[in-house]
Order: sequence, then C-alpha cells, then structure tokens
Amino acid sequence: MVQTPTKPLTLAEFLALPETTPASEYVDGAIVQKPVPQGEHSTLQGDLVTALNAVLKPPKVGRAYPELRCTFGGRSVVPDVSLFRWDRIPRRADGRVENAFNIAPDWIIEILSPQQSQTKVIRNIFHGLDHGTAMGWLVDPEESFIFVYGADKSVQGFEAAEVVLPVPAFAEAVQLQVGEIFSWLQA
Repeated sequence: MVQTPTKPLTLAEFLALPETTPASEYVDGAIVQKPVPQGEHSTLQGDLVTALNAVLKPPKVGRAYPELRCTFGGRSVVPDVSLFRWDRIPRRADGRVENAFNIAPDWIIEILSPQQSQTKVIRNIFHGLDHGTAMGWLVDPEESFIFVYGADKSVQGFEAAEVVLPVPAFAEAVQLQVGEIFSWLQA
C-alpha cells in the first residue's frame, strides 16, 4: 500500500514516524507499506536467516538480519533479509550493535509475497546495488525460482534443484542449492 501524504515528507520526517506493522518503507518521497508476511514467506525468511547465520556468524564473516530497516541513498527500506560483512555492522563505542543501520547491506534477499509488485522489489534491490550492495536475490516461492542480481545489475535465474546459488565473495562458504531452499516449504 502506498500512502501519499498531502505534503511530501522528508526522509527525516518519515524516520520520526512510529513504526508500522508490517513495516513501511520510504521510497522516492512516498511511504510504501510492505505486505503482511504469509506462511511461505515467513518460512523461507526464517530458514534463510538461520542457514546463513550458521555459516557466517561463528567465524565472524557476516551476519543476516530479518526485516532490518536500512537507510541509505535517500531511501529507508526493510529487506526481508539483510546481510552485512562482520566488519561493516554498525556498532556503538562499547561494541554493541547499533539500532540504526544507515548503510546499504552487502547482500539483500527479498522474498516475493502474493500480489506484491516484482518491479517495486527489484527497484529496491537495484537501489542497494547502486549504493554498494554486492548482490541481491529475489526468491519467488510461487514459481520456485530465484533471480540473482550482481553488483553490475546483471541478472541470472535459477530453478534447477541441484544448482548451488551464487553468493557474494565474502560469503563463499555458503553453499545453498535451489532445491534445498524450496524444500523448506515442505516442513
């Protein structure tokens, strides 16, 4: 749902508003509320975060976050999964993780929800790529298909179950197959 205020809001004004459930994003001066996550979306999101953190978090290579607000390049978006290299995670002086992430993720994963505009989701991935994101995935549960966007905005599509998906260089230890990801929907 897109909300067009009578007077356009600035990014700072948007960020001062109370959070919504589901999350709202600030894109090109408009407030866009994300769809309510449903079963397939929530299953894939939870299992992706768990699988990625199992590989990347113990050696302090990176960390995956679900539904994390990321504000950069004049937008404030909430990717389904945001991954940051360990050394780029915003931290306070005492080492604790910051609440505000005012940088682009290193890797963005979006999961398409029913009746969600694929174009709007791709635009958010491209925005990340324009601001330093190394890779974006768009997971389409309905089609059992995964689009992978490179830093140069090249796109590859994957549906064969045995294919190991490309990942950013920092996450090379992650070896997820297309079939493995969609098998999580059987549980």
